Amino acid sequence: MRLLFIGDVVGSPGRDMLKEMLPRLKKKYNPHVTVVNGENAASGRGITQKIANEFFEWGAGAITLGNHSFDNKEVFDFIDNEPRIVRPANFPEGTPGRGHTFIKATIGGELAVINLQGRTFLPPSDCPFRMVEKIVEQVKKRTPYIFVDMHAEATSEKQAMGWFLNGKVSAVVGTHTHVQTADERILPGGTAYLSDVGMVGPRDSILGMEREAVLKKFLTGLPVRFEVAMLKPQLNGVIIDMEKNTGRANSIQRIIIDEDHPFME
Repeated sequence: MRLLFIGDVVGSPGRDMLKEMLPRLKKKYNPHVTVVNGENAASGRGITQKIANEFFEWGAGAITLGNHSFDNKEVFDFIDNEPRIVRPANFPEGTPGRGHTFIKATIGGELAVINLQGRTFLPPSDCPFRMVEKIVEQVKKRTPYIFVDMHAEATSEKQAMGWFLNGKVSAVVGTHTHVQTADERILPGGTAYLSDVGMVGPRDSILGMEREAVLKKFLTGLPVRFEVAMLKPQLNGVIIDMEKNTGRANSIQRIIIDEDHPFME
């Protein structure tokens, strides 16, 4: 099974880039399942029903979220009724939505998609390690193909999750920092790992936001309103191949598309 995972989509520049490139990426790489992180899709904070539907129309099989899951209040109107969207599973009990889901692959079989949130430098949440341990035990009864989106700030916490799940899941890929890392590897137990997949959004920005506002925040320490930068976008993603029946990963390849890395059909 081949998985295409696209990093955090930021605002309208990210959405426009995803609309243009996702069909072309699917034609080139022929993934059997496609997952997109959409927690920054609506003006940089949260997601709406319209945007989620567009992602599905463009080819996403599932959407993962993160710490901005509920920043757009419209999400409360549809998240419980949309099984293709997952928010971090270790949010407190009673939080709307679901923390994992299953999506069908074009070759048959299913991919379990699990969303987690780290606790270092992020709002309080339940332990992601203990939570994912319970979920993996459950989903393994249904499918050997298991993908984990680890939405976290600290690289150490993401690496810890990778090693914690080594040999138990097909892949652990980080999101949230919007900067693609170059540490992709297959861990000894057959788990693909990448600290951060990156983002789909304005390249010459600061994590997708206007540079001037972010610089002012650092220089003055005063509250500043961040807006998505309306600049030329980039796209970051990853392709992961998993062995039939076992779900073990046997390859992981980063994707980066921007002015310096043009897309080759």
